[in-house]
Parts: sequence; structure tokens; C-alpha cells
Amino acid sequence: MNFLKKISQLIDGLNEKIGLGVAWLTTLMVVTVVYDVIMRYGFKRGNIAVQEMEWHLFAVIFLIGAAYSLKKDAHVRVDIIYTKLSTKQKAWIDLIGTFIFLIPFCIIIIYATSDFISNSWAVGETSPDPGGLPGRYILKTMIPAGFVLLIIQGISQAIKNLFVILGKEQGVAQ
Repeated sequence: MNFLKKISQLIDGLNEKIGLGVAWLTTLMVVTVVYDVIMRYGFKRGNIAVQEMEWHLFAVIFLIGAAYSLKKDAHVRVDIIYTKLSTKQKAWIDLIGTFIFLIPFCIIIIYATSDFISNSWAVGETSPDPGGLPGRYILKTMIPAGFVLLIIQGISQAIKNLFVILGKEQGVAQ
């Protein structure tokens, strides 16, 4: 059991560091959007690269930050029934949901995007727009990276929920 706890702590630590790092990208994205708005509407000077940088940053924040959100239990949940359940019942739902929905969905996404991403790398894909950003293949690589992080965070959450079910913990540790 200590081995599982150590794995969970290692995964949590990894996603905590990555999540906090990605959170700083939010500041960069806000600065980029403010700059873009001022330039476009204040000076009538748009820039394709700046506009693309906005959605590139958003994509990275969303994809790579999803595992951090799962760790913090900050994801969207329909709590109509869930809130009325005991801690152990919630742990069962989360454990089953991880193995029935979360992990299989992540694997499907990783598999379904593999050709899409390898083709992008093979041609060294860049923006099709004049003045756009190079290296679009790097951005596309964030898709499987984000879903791998979600899988491993799901494993950590499953371990913590197993401890709750077995009566070894009071609730899923944050």
C-alpha cells in the first residue's frame, strides 16, 4: 500500500508543478490578448502571429492544465446526486468512472490523433496564414501530452479513491 501511496504522491507532485507552470501561461495569454486588442482597435494594426499566439496559449493551458484541474477536483461535475452521497460512495463513483470513462476516453483520443500529429511532424507543419507562427506540430503534440497527464492523474485519483474505499483515508487528498 505504501508503494501505491508513493506513486500517487509522485504523480500529484508532477501535475502540481506542471499545473502551476502552465498557470503562468494564463498571465502571458492575458497580456497577449490585451496587446492584440490595443493594437487592432486602438492603432488599426492587426498581427496574425499575435492572434495565433492567443489560441496556441489557450490550447496549451487547456490541454496541459486539465490534469491539474482533475487533481484539484476543479473540473466540471454534475452534482445533482453526487453531493448527497457519502465519501465512500463518491470514491466508488470516481474509481469506476476513472476506469470506465476517463482512461478509455484518453486512450481513444491519443490513438485517434496519432496519425494527425505524426503527419504534422512529417511535413514540419506551420501556420497556413502569411505571418503566422511556425511549429504547429509542436502545438499538436500537446494533445497526447495533455491526455497522458490526464491518464496518470486519473491513476493517482484512483489510488486515493481506493484508499477511501478501504477505509485507509478520509477523502481524496488534494
